[in-house]
Amino acid sequence: MSSSVIARTRFSVLDRSRTREGHPPAEALRHTVALAREAETLGYHRFWVSEHHGVPGVAGSAPTVLAAAVASATRTIRVGTGGVMLPNHQPLVVAEQFGVLESLFPGRIDMGLGRSVGFTDGVRKALGRDKGDAGDFAAQLGELLEWFTGSSPTGVHARPAEGLRVPPFVLATGEGARIAAQAGLPVVIGDLRDREKLLRGVDRYRSLFRPSRWAAEPYVVVSGSVAVAGTAAEARRLLVPEAWSMAYSRTHGTFPPLAPAEEIEARAMTAKERGFYESGLDGHLAGTQEQVAHQLETVLKETGAAEVLVTTSSYDRAALRDSYRRLAALFAPR
Repeated sequence: MSSSVIARTRFSVLDRSRTREGHPPAEALRHTVALAREAETLGYHRFWVSEHHGVPGVAGSAPTVLAAAVASATRTIRVGTGGVMLPNHQPLVVAEQFGVLESLFPGRIDMGLGRSVGFTDGVRKALGRDKGDAGDFAAQLGELLEWFTGSSPTGVHARPAEGLRVPPFVLATGEGARIAAQAGLPVVIGDLRDREKLLRGVDRYRSLFRPSRWAAEPYVVVSGSVAVAGTAAEARRLLVPEAWSMAYSRTHGTFPPLAPAEEIEARAMTAKERGFYESGLDGHLAGTQEQVAHQLETVLKETGAAEVLVTTSSYDRAALRDSYRRLAALFAPR
């Protein structure tokens, strides 16, 4: 069932430590670590964790701390962040944290970096940041990389980061693709649902790319939800909890924990909620193994991506693990 284009593509996982109704945040974090162990066994290339602050539906607020736990629990899979939101932090501190990770787990650490700031005005205020800080991302990125090369004009040296090679990636939204290209860094572009926007971002990145000490040529990672199940209906149900959370956040202003699919499907929704919910279910790569293989082939041929970063979240964790196993059978058949 696997094709040559799928077989030569790397597949990786980004887990956002989504919380579930009726379950404590600590359980979500433990599940992230357990999922990383399974992803390693299945042959996934990387396992990344995310950064969110003050979000009821996400337990992952300290990605470098969680990455350390993941790396400790695994042996071979690459571990990183998708991503550390650089505008929230001083670049020196970020360099030091990744320097510690790379020193403890040499050759396995990735440094995925994003340009978003806090989810709400209250979170931004608590972080001492505002929306304008995202506009300084290119300069912050340049400063961060200087700490690794020992070229900071301050004369200060980042210990133990200086001299270490931790691969940097830029998570691209809007200007991110241009910044990644001009810095000569690999790029992570999503989402898979808006194919035209995705292709524009990829084309812009490749056309503007300038080789650097970090990457000699463009390296494209496409990201998004991929759901694989025994039937198309089962795969679609896997996407229901996240689609409802997104719809709720857009109509109520807060991003909630995941709820069971059967409860969501039985809920009465306003027309606005229903519109966002149905939209949230559309466009993902979802279906049986044969259907998803066909969808993947199309995406990979269109984008020329070297890697797919799978970002699926769901309430039913057994079904989610099964989805990752079915997907792995496409790129690493046993």
